[in-house]
Amino acid sequence: MPSTVAGSSGRQLVSLANTPVELLLPNLVLDDDPARARMPNIKIFSGSSHPDLAQRVVDRLGIDLGKVVTKKFSNLETCVEIGESVRGEDVYIVQSGCGEINDNLMEMLIMINACKIASAARVTAVIPCFPYARQDKKDKSRAPISAKLVANMLSVAGADHIITMDLHASQIQGFFDIPVDNLYAEPAVLKWIRENIPEWGNSIIVSPDAGGAKRVTSIADRLNVEFALIHKERKKANEVASMVLVGDVKDRVAILVDDMADTCGTICHAAEKLMEAGATRVYAILTHGIFSGPAVSRINNACFDAVVVTNTIPQEQHMKDSSKIQLIDVSNILAEAIRRTHNGESVSFLFNSVPL
Repeated sequence: MPSTVAGSSGRQLVSLANTPVELLLPNLVLDDDPARARMPNIKIFSGSSHPDLAQRVVDRLGIDLGKVVTKKFSNLETCVEIGESVRGEDVYIVQSGCGEINDNLMEMLIMINACKIASAARVTAVIPCFPYARQDKKDKSRAPISAKLVANMLSVAGADHIITMDLHASQIQGFFDIPVDNLYAEPAVLKWIRENIPEWGNSIIVSPDAGGAKRVTSIADRLNVEFALIHKERKKANEVASMVLVGDVKDRVAILVDDMADTCGTICHAAEKLMEAGATRVYAILTHGIFSGPAVSRINNACFDAVVVTNTIPQEQHMKDSSKIQLIDVSNILAEAIRRTHNGESVSFLFNSVPL
């Protein structure tokens, strides 16, 4: 209880030093949850595109996934109900650009807007695989720049910050007037190579196209091995007309590295080219394994020892359909990026290191 002490002027002063906080603030509700005490004022919600990844992220952070119900009306309009207060909270919405991309994109925009007009302090869209990232330039007459359109939609919906991974073209960051953190899977890829390819010291890192040259040179430098390029020409989308290998892969383990594989025509042709050129084994490591159409059957029929993908896109069914597909979990990188963003810390540590 409060104790009384005499002041220098003769007046009595009340000392509160040993008074329980419950008596001083009778209306204060103490939170016994250690996770909330560690990371207060944060809410993480999952869209319907990749709930497993969102659950892994919150498990890593030691908090609970926010309550949200997403459904469709009979006319297929998307309906979102946020099931808890977000007033004054730091909100993160995890939604990857995969599956029914247009429906999932619309769902994310509605979730962002619902949180924003419910007085969330900040809304961050966590988009591991950015939708429409391949439509990033006007490469022919009357072509749209759809990635810019998506950026505008996210900003108008109310997003204050974007976290994504391995953008197909890094200049997409410039399409936004809000902060964008483009994380890299490269540290996790290096870790996988060192732990799972015994003869990685005698390997060569190969880019299946000229656009990925910067990516493979960075990985080759950090492994202290050589790199090669494959020049390809396309007659039309998703079809490769010809390929030319630039570099010597004879008697080496070839590791194809790319940010994305869709129908897998390119990487399967590239694998054949590498084996013809004398490579002993061929691996493919991809950040975003879309694997649409005949992709999985092409992988099964190709000469890969393994095709390694991250879980920015759900891979459970693909791994059941092909024993060659292996997984790198990047939820720890995304979780650490969220933690650092929430606490106002730098995320540049994640560009070169995998969080423990």
